[in-house]
Amino acid sequence: MAELAPTVLGRLRSTLPEHADPVRAAAMSAYMRDKFAFLGIPSTPLTALTRQALAGLPRPTSADAAGIALGCWAMNEREYQYVACAYLRRHVRVLDAGFMATLRELVVTKSWWDTVDALAAHVAGPLREAYPEVVVILDEWAAGEELWPARTAILHQLRYRARTDAERLFRYCAMRADHPDFFMRKAIGWALREYAKTDPAAVVRFVESHELSGLSRREALKNLPR
Repeated sequence: MAELAPTVLGRLRSTLPEHADPVRAAAMSAYMRDKFAFLGIPSTPLTALTRQALAGLPRPTSADAAGIALGCWAMNEREYQYVACAYLRRHVRVLDAGFMATLRELVVTKSWWDTVDALAAHVAGPLREAYPEVVVILDEWAAGEELWPARTAILHQLRYRARTDAERLFRYCAMRADHPDFFMRKAIGWALREYAKTDPAAVVRFVESHELSGLSRREALKNLPR
């Protein structure tokens, strides 16, 4: 583990549990289908506590960030994974192309939409723009058998707007159009809906020329005039 990681993880462990709320934790866990334990710290206080706990620490290297993220992922309560996602988003510019291996581990471990979607838009997306060669990895994820890497690939351009590689977006969506899982179908519709803000005509043409699930179609056309 890189040198900065033990300090960050130690500060988080000593700070966050002091603000645990068991009643709120039970409600938060129930909302997430009881897949994860929670401390019971809502988003806004969690952000403030994290900022306070990590004040004065230096900017991480890519190796530091990997160690911190993996350390947070090893902790039981879900808030630590949220802290890791926010930390990676804040320091995404220090990440190198090799971080894709760590990103994959985060995506396939303790997987659910709350962390996967944050990692897709705010880590995978910026990494692909900073290091165009990693698109080969995203191509593999999009075509692979694992749900969450494929969802990450489909959603990684969510914030690209006019910079979107439309050919690749449409190819990914067409490739997975018949996937039976709700989260894949939802991702297809969401990615198309976001791109429709930039090129609605292209999205309409794609939807009309491909066999999409009802969910994907509805999501894609949700904000377009009928």
